[in-house]
Amino acid sequence: MNLLPALLNRRLCKLGAALLLAAGMLHAAPSHADAIDTIAKSGKVRIGVFMDYPPFGSIGPDMQPLGYDIDMAELIGKALKTKVELVQVTGDNRMAYLAGGKVDLLLSVGQTPERAKVIDFSDAYAPYYLAVFGGPKLAIKNSADLAGKTIAVARGTLEDLSISKTAPAGATIKRFDDANGAISAFMSGQTQLMVVGNDVGATIMAKNPAAGIQQKFQLFSSPDHVGFNKNEARLTQQINQAIVQAKKDGSLNKISQKWLRLPLPADL
Repeated sequence: MNLLPALLNRRLCKLGAALLLAAGMLHAAPSHADAIDTIAKSGKVRIGVFMDYPPFGSIGPDMQPLGYDIDMAELIGKALKTKVELVQVTGDNRMAYLAGGKVDLLLSVGQTPERAKVIDFSDAYAPYYLAVFGGPKLAIKNSADLAGKTIAVARGTLEDLSISKTAPAGATIKRFDDANGAISAFMSGQTQLMVVGNDVGATIMAKNPAAGIQQKFQLFSSPDHVGFNKNEARLTQQINQAIVQAKKDGSLNKISQKWLRLPLPADL
């Protein structure tokens, strides 16, 4: 189960330093036409998505993109009444793509104070968080229930920091060199629980349905937003209206159930 490259990519784009590299480019970007006018003139909206991180974005057996963000992109296209052009991005280049006008917006953007200085955000459209996962026979509802349990985690990661702060003294945290090591330890029965992102957890559950793996409770949370260049008020308003409507009519909940195997959180 080769999840590590994508996991690292996710960490970089949500929590890492790629933003700082792109910040200067954003400030230096030339003035541009209103994004809604640009989209209307071109007849399409260009949306930056990851294609290497299931279940948010990947390439299927038929060589077509699929995932939560792919469905979200289609929802945005319908809201804007225009065609959708998916643009594959990476954690390293996507901020520069936005600043340079290669995309009109980005998906799967975590909101931080640093990023808010250089880009704007929509309302949250997808949950992203770290969580404790385990088998169906374990009754785990909160951190207190971890006493006496063994937990797999990748050493030195945000997962490690989060569970170390949360777990009671009676819990045994087993640290592995990377995410794949932690996942393998859990899947082979070396530990009773593991801590991973909800996206990784959903992928593991989808690939191992017979195991009955369950999400027990959440830790650190950083929901996904749509990212825009600064001062795109009309585009931001229209995307927010689309998100509100999709929450109201159940469209986003269907996407969440389909790709994350859990209902959309009520507090998203």
